[in-house]
Amino acid sequence: MSPRDDQSRGSSGSITETDVSRSRPVTATVIDYDEVRFDERTYTLPGEIQIAILPQGVTWIDVDGVHDAGVIQAVGDAVGIHPLTLEDIANARQRPKIEDYGDYLYVAVRMLAPGDGESKSEQVSLVLGRGYVVSFQEQPGDVFERIRERLRAGAGRLRSVGPDYLFHALLDAIVDGYFARIEELGERIEIVEEEVVADPDRGTLQVIYALKRSLIALRRSVWPLREAVAQLERGESPLIDEATLVYFRDVYDHTIEVAETVETYRDMVSGTLDVYLSSQSSRMNEIMKVLTVIATIFIPLTFIAGVYGMNFAYMPEISHPWGYPAALASMAAVAAAMLLYFRKKGWI
Repeated sequence: MSPRDDQSRGSSGSITETDVSRSRPVTATVIDYDEVRFDERTYTLPGEIQIAILPQGVTWIDVDGVHDAGVIQAVGDAVGIHPLTLEDIANARQRPKIEDYGDYLYVAVRMLAPGDGESKSEQVSLVLGRGYVVSFQEQPGDVFERIRERLRAGAGRLRSVGPDYLFHALLDAIVDGYFARIEELGERIEIVEEEVVADPDRGTLQVIYALKRSLIALRRSVWPLREAVAQLERGESPLIDEATLVYFRDVYDHTIEVAETVETYRDMVSGTLDVYLSSQSSRMNEIMKVLTVIATIFIPLTFIAGVYGMNFAYMPEISHPWGYPAALASMAAVAAAMLLYFRKKGWI
């Protein structure tokens, strides 16, 4: 993929501050580690940021917030990030993608925030360079806490491998966050399916459309992510060791699983919507059938009442003492005969 994506960029390549949480200070957490050493420090002012990429070990720079152009510029200057990449990082409406600048890789993905009731997501920008990984996110709260805990505790392989493995771990955590959302959507789809069969109403229709919107938003995040991970999995960048490629293949498999599940759920929701519309149409047909039967029965009754309401002087039934009861009886007989006929034909 080309390192230059003109979509959603300014013409000058300058960083434009976003409107996301401007009142909240941006923090940059720098973690230096290797097998025996671990150091963690946090900065809030651009002038305070001190970053030194050591020849041994890994440096992880985690920036919380992208609305302070000064912090983004300071981090970019410290590790040598291209101004166009810094502009993409500040623009939180990027399509998930990957760009190879030779001395570093830039990946923009969508992360589902923990505990989100809807499919709201935020952009996470990851930069992999020689000896360092930089992550930029829009708001507090992410899916990286387990990675931080493993680094602090020295557990697992993270402390003994290079930055490409940390890069993989961050991507893997983001993809795993999709599984939790998918599981929640699956449970909601099952509940809606039961409602559609049992007693659907207008609220059920609103839930179905909300699910469709959530799945569409999820699909827009997952499919471009699949393309980006696929490019990483091919191992075309010298920044990713051969031994780490197998882990990126695992992330790719997870991304494919998420994408296929999203497509399956979209089909299920579409089928549920069809069932809902069909049930509503069937219900309307039942109502119209009852109304039609009632109207059809009253047609001959209205005819009889109309005939005897003409008040001609020489109508023999008018002066007959049993004329009125006979007219009512004939109406009842006609209605009963029609009901019996409708039932015999299976119309009611």
